[in-house]
Formats: sequence, C-alpha cells, structure tokens
Amino acid sequence: MDESLIKILACPKCKSDVESRDGKIICKNPKCGLKYPVKDGIPVMLIEEAEK
Repeated sequence: MDESLIKILACPKCKSDVESRDGKIICKNPKCGLKYPVKDGIPVMLIEEAEK
C-alpha cells in the first residue's frame, strides 16, 4: 500500500492516524483499534466493515 495514502487516511470512527499492517488498515488509537480490510488494493474505510 502506498505510504503517501496511509499518511492522509484517518480512522472514520475516532479520527486517529492509521497504519498498514498484515494487509489491513489499523487504527493507531489503542482505545479504538479497528482493523479495516483492503480489497483489491483499495482500503475499505467503513466502520461496519471493520473488525476489532
């Protein structure tokens, strides 16, 4: 995943920064910590698609 894209993304739930790890986009806020899937190279940043 392109690092420049990761830098501009934010968690839709808590608005914290995110990181790319293990094929997912992960919220860096330990109180939130939602993991968003990446499908066909595109992050799906929908709260209802995230897992804890």
